[in-house]
Amino acid sequence: MSESIWRSLAEKALGGAPLEALSSRTLEGLRIEPLYARSTADMPPALRQKAGAWGVSQRVDHPQPDEANRLARLDLEGGANGLTVVFAGETARGFGLPLDAAALATALQGIELDYISLRLDAGASAPGAARLLAGLTTARRLTSAALSADLGLDPIGSLARTGLPAPEDLTARALREFIEATRAAGLAGRTFLADGRPYHDAGAGEAQELAAVLATALAYLRRLEQAGFGLAEAARQIAFLLAADAGTFLTLAKFRALRRLWARVEDVCGLPPQPLRLHGETSWRMMTRRAPWVNVMRATAAIFAAGTGGADVITALPFTSALGLPEDRARRLARNTQLVLLDESHLAKVEDPAAGSGGLEALTDQLCLRAWDLFQEIEREGGVGASLLAGSLQARIATVARRRAQSHAAIESAITGTSAFPDLDERPLALAAAEPWPGAARAPLALPDTRDAAPFEALRDRADATTDATGQRPAIYLATLGSPAGHGPRATYAANFFAAGGIATVAGDIADYTGTLPFVCICGPDALYEEMLGEAIVSGLRAAGARRVLLVGSPGVGDGGSQAGLDGFIYQGAPALRLLGESLDFLERPALT
Repeated sequence: MSESIWRSLAEKALGGAPLEALSSRTLEGLRIEPLYARSTADMPPALRQKAGAWGVSQRVDHPQPDEANRLARLDLEGGANGLTVVFAGETARGFGLPLDAAALATALQGIELDYISLRLDAGASAPGAARLLAGLTTARRLTSAALSADLGLDPIGSLARTGLPAPEDLTARALREFIEATRAAGLAGRTFLADGRPYHDAGAGEAQELAAVLATALAYLRRLEQAGFGLAEAARQIAFLLAADAGTFLTLAKFRALRRLWARVEDVCGLPPQPLRLHGETSWRMMTRRAPWVNVMRATAAIFAAGTGGADVITALPFTSALGLPEDRARRLARNTQLVLLDESHLAKVEDPAAGSGGLEALTDQLCLRAWDLFQEIEREGGVGASLLAGSLQARIATVARRRAQSHAAIESAITGTSAFPDLDERPLALAAAEPWPGAARAPLALPDTRDAAPFEALRDRADATTDATGQRPAIYLATLGSPAGHGPRATYAANFFAAGGIATVAGDIADYTGTLPFVCICGPDALYEEMLGEAIVSGLRAAGARRVLLVGSPGVGDGGSQAGLDGFIYQGAPALRLLGESLDFLERPALT
């Protein structure tokens, strides 16, 4: 089909509305067009550090070292070829190994470190964790091997997460001695990690995450140069990590954009381009505690995007991670999701699958331009550390995070299983038995650690507490108007809407209402609202026992609209989180129990 024919058909389908009505914008204002021509730009491909498949890494985070070892060995026997060793601290999500030589030795016992990749995830304790690993490899006499171990030093990321300077931030001399010691122990991976997770989990947009990661990597490049390393060698000491969420196109473009942005930094520094080491980890922010099985689909979309976007190694959070410490089944599913995409879908057979796609190339270009502008703004503020200490970067992220929260609160960005299609009868899932570590200390400048679903989950928890206390779930009567075909879509919408707050619904004809449930929501087509809805209808409901009456439809619908005695309206784009909170406030009043 030619573009002119497509445009003609699209304009006809829009009923005279301009074609621009199909355009949209991201939370950061990036424009998404409905149609793109094939890109003919000659851009470098998003190459991995090594050609072929990305690495499949699994978290080693069980606080009991012998159990952590059992799980790690199962993962490696099942097809993983890397381990992300998590220590207790601000990056651990409640669980992780104790920072102890014996614990690390037990967790990695019997594992051939020469044949896998490692990434240490220890937050502010990264230097100590790296020394423990160096001691272990020396004791095993692995120092002659070049072990692929990224040490994960990220004092700037620790500052972003906690608002506090890292307790051990190496001086130039100490840094050089540290790197020389780890190299002598055979650890040939990257020393520093420019980590995007603190910014992503605080609600940052994709360009903001890229800008923060780029500014962090540049800060580490400067530190390494001050420690006496040449720029080319310094660049080889830095790894990158981006969060991958279920926004497939934006995530894919974000991973592609980082390689272009770092190549630009290298060019400005007079360095020949080198393949960077890019880790991906599925987003904590997108994980849900309700309907956790949907997290499997979210993780699949995220892994697809990160893998096709050029990640070198991907760590997938198990689908029960937001509930607690995952057990064997959840870990196996996280691992196998990657293996299926690699071995059955063959996603790594093409170097850069997005190359030439008009839409993805345009999105990558926009991200690069916006991220570079934001990066330069951070540099004008004195670098990422100075920006964080001044609270400037946090303020800009908070602006985008508020837009994100508002979009979720209005269910404009629906969270499947939580704010859309929730299941009030879901069954609990098995978790590994372990007590979480206490959370890390946080100062006022710390970036928030958020999950998009948390506000709705809090409502569900309130409703469940009421159910446990009274033996009956809070419920609303859906008073229907007209035939099932007429009221069905809105009654279904209302049932899902209230279930997002943990509230059950009982549907029945408006004439059959007896007052058993004092909260009523009217559901019907607009035509019947115009014909039937008025003061008498609502007054009749109140006379029968209704103390709160809502209507499914836009404000102003019906005879008199808001003057008809209604307490409110629910509709697409309504402030759902607030309305659900108010509904629970009403249903929890002692006089109504």
